[in-house]
Amino acid sequence: MRELLGGKGANVAEMTRVLGAERVPAGFTITTEACVAFMNAGRREPEGLAEQVDAALAELEERAGKQLGDTGDPLLVSVRSGARDSMPGMLDTVLNLGLGDEAVEGLAGATGNERFAWDSYRRFVQMFGNVCRGVPGERFEQAIKERKGQAGVKLDTELSVDDLKALTAGFKEIYRDHTGESFPQEPREQLRQAIVAVFDSWMGDRAVEYRRINRIPDDWGTAVNVQQMVFGNKGDTSCSGVAFSRDEITGAPRPSGDFLLNAQGEDVVSGVRTPRDLHELEEVMPEAYEELLGILAELERHYGDMQDTEFTVEEGHLYMLQTRNAKRPAQAAVRFAVDAVAEGLLDKARAIMTIDAERLDALLHPAIAREAKFDVLAEGVAASPGAAKGAIVFTAADAVAAAGEERDVILVRPFTEADDVAGFHAAKGILTSEGGKASHAALVARGMGKPCVSGASALEIDVAAKTLVVNGTRLAEGDTLVIDGTAGVVTVDDVPLEEPKVSDEFETVLGWADELRRLGVRTNADTPQDAARAREFGAEGVGLCRTEHMFMAADRQPKMRRMIMAETEDERRAALDKLLPLQQEDFEGLFEEMRGLPVTIRLLDPPLHEFLPHMEDVERETERARFEQSENLDELERTLRRVHDLEETNPMLGTRGVRLGVLHPEIYEMQARAIVRAAEAVAKRSGEAPRLEIMIPLVAYEKELQLMRELVLRVVEEEGGGDLDVTIGTMIELPRACFVADRIATAADFFSFGTNDLTQTALGFSRDDVEGSFLPEYIRKKIVDRSPFETIDQPGVGWLVRLAAWTGREAKPDLKLGICGEHGGDPDSIRFFQLAGLDYVSCSPYRVPIARVAAAQAALG
Repeated sequence: MRELLGGKGANVAEMTRVLGAERVPAGFTITTEACVAFMNAGRREPEGLAEQVDAALAELEERAGKQLGDTGDPLLVSVRSGARDSMPGMLDTVLNLGLGDEAVEGLAGATGNERFAWDSYRRFVQMFGNVCRGVPGERFEQAIKERKGQAGVKLDTELSVDDLKALTAGFKEIYRDHTGESFPQEPREQLRQAIVAVFDSWMGDRAVEYRRINRIPDDWGTAVNVQQMVFGNKGDTSCSGVAFSRDEITGAPRPSGDFLLNAQGEDVVSGVRTPRDLHELEEVMPEAYEELLGILAELERHYGDMQDTEFTVEEGHLYMLQTRNAKRPAQAAVRFAVDAVAEGLLDKARAIMTIDAERLDALLHPAIAREAKFDVLAEGVAASPGAAKGAIVFTAADAVAAAGEERDVILVRPFTEADDVAGFHAAKGILTSEGGKASHAALVARGMGKPCVSGASALEIDVAAKTLVVNGTRLAEGDTLVIDGTAGVVTVDDVPLEEPKVSDEFETVLGWADELRRLGVRTNADTPQDAARAREFGAEGVGLCRTEHMFMAADRQPKMRRMIMAETEDERRAALDKLLPLQQEDFEGLFEEMRGLPVTIRLLDPPLHEFLPHMEDVERETERARFEQSENLDELERTLRRVHDLEETNPMLGTRGVRLGVLHPEIYEMQARAIVRAAEAVAKRSGEAPRLEIMIPLVAYEKELQLMRELVLRVVEEEGGGDLDVTIGTMIELPRACFVADRIATAADFFSFGTNDLTQTALGFSRDDVEGSFLPEYIRKKIVDRSPFETIDQPGVGWLVRLAAWTGREAKPDLKLGICGEHGGDPDSIRFFQLAGLDYVSCSPYRVPIARVAAAQAALG
């Protein structure tokens, strides 16, 4: 029931059923529907909500045997969010609700622990003021710092009862100064404001940004969970912590986590205090430790996934506050899947569905080269794996700005907060001086697949001055830093980062994926190096080889330009004869890597002017040559005339693709000849050629493809390539081609959907322009929920793909269908291509493993 109760509410209810009421504090859930109604009504509380909350609260009070706000022995509650999908740290929480000036005395008397009561009250005033009324947290933190200075202590736990009373009084004055009101003493008014604050936090900037990055719909809303408080801050027989059923970094089958004695849960996850390792709990509370390990195993068995839990020990009694499927880095996800199958916990299909395919990208990121020697500047907690190198920035805003300028940066903070989420997304890695494996920085970095080192306590970070001092070394904004989130180390040495290698566990998962998937997975590769790497990652062929890239090399450009500058067909053919052996050489290298596999070669696609100098540069050089009366003036003027001749108002929709082949068939003839000769040469050397798929780009009319098909088949025959496996198809990238796919299919052996250009032509978007202009605003205003160049626009562009696939196969049932745009490596798009009936996807080499897993998940539904 997570859609109604939110993830936290559903899991707490389920956990109560599994573990029993004695392990899970009682409470009630306000549904996501109430939040949606609140938002739709312009932030007005839905009719009847107050009465339903009163009824649920009365039931809770009866069960607890205590009253909210009672001056003798008050019931205290927590008010927490609960999104359908976990959004750690993004939404608001209020703890210790129900305390007031009289109730705190009652709590002190009932528990016999005055310090605990006043510590809980000052926490409540601080959290309520910040969350419900927007009092800046820095004002409260500064007051704590000053009080500790006056008391001559370093830790919050060392403050006396009188210190806490004075601190609480100071907090209430801060509250009055900011709001113009006294701190509310009526507990039901406290509860009403807290519920509204949690609703409001759903539309807070940090939550909106997190949902945008993680593709969570805004209209889901959050539930609100009101739960009886249990206290980890009652002294040294109490604690709070976070526990994972397995190591959340590596996935190893040993629980891990953090805890703090005499603390509440917010102390552990905020990063303000550095917690202790979970297994140290065995020394101080052995009975609670053994109970916790047993519960973690039981929850993992029940949910069939690694669990992330919060717990509190109150005077020796263990309570479980929440559980959820753990967000973890890719290496942990893969390790868990393999171990879960080996242990009999899951079968292969269920195990592979526990993996977030998109996050597997982290396994393919660089690491510090093994042979690299460097000095360790600082050590911290290995919070999220992978290595990153970049310039230091100290704020999320600076990280976002740097990403806009395509600069690699490391975000350095004392500790991070939810408002820093945009900076996490922009930075290559995160470094903090405080916090542990369960801190905000660690959780968000792991969720995003970003390297992170947290709790590097030797760092002295001054955000205002934008400096970092450690062991006598002073660094400033812009200085280069390298972090290794796998080892938990930091260095300023410019160490090389090495390419990753697929682990045995990852190979196992990829093997399962290959057993389960229906879609083939190919790669987009233009060089033998790309092809070789893709083969290592399991590519089953090349789905797109862009031949124009082969003409961009320095030794090819002069020959290509001579061909373009030719004024007659004979001159052009002479220039093409010079290019043919170079093109053949390129194809041979690619074909050697793909022997026996299909290789789709797209014939020349871009307009010819792209191979000539820019008009402004030629004009400038020509003017200089005229002024200097240079000997090459005639040549420059001839080039300028040619550039002018080739100039088009909208070259993307101009003389490119098949139109070049129709106007200048000798160009495609040369390429076809080079392809056939290269394949024959490879077959002669190795005994096996690739399966050739020659692709004609930008076809809109069946006659275009018929003409080019005749040309290619003639060349194959002339070259004696009858023994080669050659098929001819087209790239579907124009809406008209989708509408008349049945006609085009009569001349095609295959269709490959070029979804990059199909998206541009269907939506009227110029990819190079919209990403930096109106598209971000379209996303912000919910016109689109994500870039259509990242994930296919299913209702529009997707429908064109389905239409072409359907009508194409109506005309030719054995028509092969693939996709070679960027969408071929996007898991969400791959699910769509599975439903659309395509045969394969093709993507960049580093996306091949992701595509293999995503294809398996798509097949499983």
